[in-house]
Amino acid sequence: MKVLFIGGTGNISTPCSRLAIEKGMDLYHLNRGNIQIDLPGVRSITGDIYKPETLGELSNHTWDVVVNWIAFTREQVEQDLRLFKNKTKQYIFISSASCYQTPLRYPVITESTPIKNNLGLLKQ
Repeated sequence: MKVLFIGGTGNISTPCSRLAIEKGMDLYHLNRGNIQIDLPGVRSITGDIYKPETLGELSNHTWDVVVNWIAFTREQVEQDLRLFKNKTKQYIFISSASCYQTPLRYPVITESTPIKNNLGLLKQ
């Protein structure tokens, strides 16, 4: 399975990257290359998802799955949908930052943290 992680080197996506490689996925990361993490088996594409002029390499690929870990606005997700239309079988948007209560009443997010988007991100 050929998978693209947009981001891939964050607190949640790094362990997911390791697991994807362990499970035998053909994993690519698209990121700016600012964070250096040793992830043997990951193929890196340097580019900024929010700067279309840096994404030329993407035209050489199709994906089984594209996972975006770093989108924060509806417009960013809509841009991804246009960019990956007919280029992937499945698009997954993951953003815990956009669903949990902000500011937090308690400094740790748990299952009991209210799911409330005070910032209006991805709001209809």
